[in-house]
Amino acid sequence: MARASRRRGLIIAGFQQPGWRAIVRRTCLASVLLNALLAHADEARDEAWWTGPMLAPNAATLPAGRALIEPYLFDEVTVGHFDASGARHSAPREQDLGSLTYILYGLTDLTTVGVLPRFGYNMPPDAPHSSNVGIGDLTLQAAYGVLQYHDGHYTPAVSLVVQETLPTGRYDRLERASDGLGAGAYTTTLAVYSQDYFWMPNGRILRARLDVTYAFSSSASVHDESVYGTPYGFSGHAYPGDVFTVDAAGEYSVTRNWVLALDVIYEHSDSTRVSGSVPPDSGSVPPGSGSAASSAYQNESGSSYSLGFAPAIEYNFSSTVGVLLGVRIIEIGRNTAATITPAIALNMVF
Repeated sequence: MARASRRRGLIIAGFQQPGWRAIVRRTCLASVLLNALLAHADEARDEAWWTGPMLAPNAATLPAGRALIEPYLFDEVTVGHFDASGARHSAPREQDLGSLTYILYGLTDLTTVGVLPRFGYNMPPDAPHSSNVGIGDLTLQAAYGVLQYHDGHYTPAVSLVVQETLPTGRYDRLERASDGLGAGAYTTTLAVYSQDYFWMPNGRILRARLDVTYAFSSSASVHDESVYGTPYGFSGHAYPGDVFTVDAAGEYSVTRNWVLALDVIYEHSDSTRVSGSVPPDSGSVPPGSGSAASSAYQNESGSSYSLGFAPAIEYNFSSTVGVLLGVRIIEIGRNTAATITPAIALNMVF
């Protein structure tokens, strides 16, 4: 019993030694400092306002009852073309003016729904321009927040997104090729959006996004001249290829109002196939012999990829209103166009 008592005394005495007290004090101090840093981070996040980068959508869902409207105006200028081996060649300058508007509504705190209407006007180099401003394909969108970002935690915001694009734009039976603004197919897009915040050594914030999307389409019934390059008299179908996209973006809050942003976007498209028939050349049909049989028409675009960069600058009037000015540059690719696309956007949350 005496030995046990002495052993217990030694144990208790050991916990009372200055070394253990120092450890306890340091642990308490570390806890206080951590809480102070997290509180500072919470306060600092309110010192930065955002519109979002040029291309990567927001992973955070809107609060229930809140709405976002963000119209984009852009001018896609074709300045070259990459062949099947990736070599760049000069191409006639072409301009395609367009608009894309995000109209989103917070159905619940975790569910955001919306529509994305498109309009366009094409100006090819050696052909008539669009007869008027036309309606493009309309996209319906639903996003569900799997993870929510919370101040003081290290979990990013993550959302699962489903889009369905409806063929509302003209795409075939075109009198002018420039009037084609749609694809004629129903396109389903599945995506994962993510967003996180990082505090820089100077106290400013870097907001980062990583969005991954995969799109696949139905076939499109095609007649006459179309966006798929078919000739007059063609009758058949187009089978758009699947599209895989990765967009990594960052926004650096220079001040509360001013933000510098950059998207790096990679896109790979599978080959689009066109299959059908065209009537024979009328001049080759002998008089009185009746109509000759139609000729088979087959065409494949080949797969393609592009790597684009989109620097932008944001000015935020408040936490709910901001404007963005940026440009997307595609100067790396294969079997695709080299383009420069300046754009301006107004972000408004209600």
